[in-house]
Amino acid sequence: MPRAGGLYIAAMPSIHMPDPRLKRQFAAGKAVACHWLALGAPVLAELAADAGAQSVVFDLQHGRWGRDALEDAVAAVAGRAPTLARSADASDFAIGSALDAGIQGIIVPMISSAAACAQVVAAARFPPLGRRSGGGARPMADFPAYRQATAEALVVGVMIETAEGVAAAEAIAATPGLDLIFIGPSDLSLALGAGPGSAAFDGALARVLAAGKAAGVPVGIYTADAAQAAARAAQGFQFVVAASDTQLNRATAKTIWDAWPV
Repeated sequence: MPRAGGLYIAAMPSIHMPDPRLKRQFAAGKAVACHWLALGAPVLAELAADAGAQSVVFDLQHGRWGRDALEDAVAAVAGRAPTLARSADASDFAIGSALDAGIQGIIVPMISSAAACAQVVAAARFPPLGRRSGGGARPMADFPAYRQATAEALVVGVMIETAEGVAAAEAIAATPGLDLIFIGPSDLSLALGAGPGSAAFDGALARVLAAGKAAGVPVGIYTADAAQAAARAAQGFQFVVAASDTQLNRATAKTIWDAWPV
């Protein structure tokens, strides 16, 4: 049944197939919020889906996810929300193994050039569009149908989080086969030596956002909470983090223990 601003549709996509809902939302110019998961607990993915998360992202770069836990988490979400993963790195193995687990989109960190972006696209897509190897229990359940679905619905994203990446934003955005640019503000702040509110940082965000719009590629950004996510969406960012397991657990624990009377 419809939920979360029309993201959900009556017939839920198969757990074995890429989920078309993200691309539909992006194409319609709408912003999508995600529930970011780093703690490596499949039950938290299930709870996020139960709560109505518009999408779920598994952080394989800085999070605690192993392959077994990731597979269990994908099953726990069970097609109720589109699933993506931030890969551990830009290697073919990291990209391919994450996709083989059954996720429906990949976000690859630390991409600073159009050439590196093109390599990500090639690693995520099957021949003749790329060089991804066929495998994984879920993709192989009906591989011909899965291969066709990936060509139409798989979301291939890269992160811009370096000064070089900002300088190459227009070329990165123009890369054929790219579906999403995602800004990592923490690493970008480190790279620029300037944080949010500074002319350098805000100018970098504006440049990347403009590059994405010019190329017809949605741009997202990591946000710390729902209020910040809503503010960034109002600025034109189409993929934002409304909640994260780390932040929710930390904030809830602090609220409880700060108020504990004994």
